Amino acid sequence: MTIDDICAALGGERQCQGDGGREVTEAIAGDLLSFIMGVAQEGSLWVTIQAHLNVAAVAVLKDLPMIIIASGRRAPEDLIERCKTEKHNDTLRS
Repeated sequence: MTIDDICAALGGERQCQGDGGREVTEAIAGDLLSFIMGVAQEGSLWVTIQAHLNVAAVAVLKDLPMIIIASGRRAPEDLIERCKTEKHNDTLRS
């Protein structure tokens, strides 16, 4: 499934658009950055309630193409800007 497919299915607010055609291979949910760094597989969608700049750093480190910020939280502007700078992280608010 692609990022665009996931965004269409979920209908959340897309706060930062990256490579919408990129395939997502699996999903992982977690709020501890160390947990995500330890177990997330490249190409995974990441669901978290964390909404701060370090989320982008972990996503880049693990090559996670999409971050879903759950529970109605909104990504702060610095996180959105960092995701735009990295040019491959989609951020969706759900």
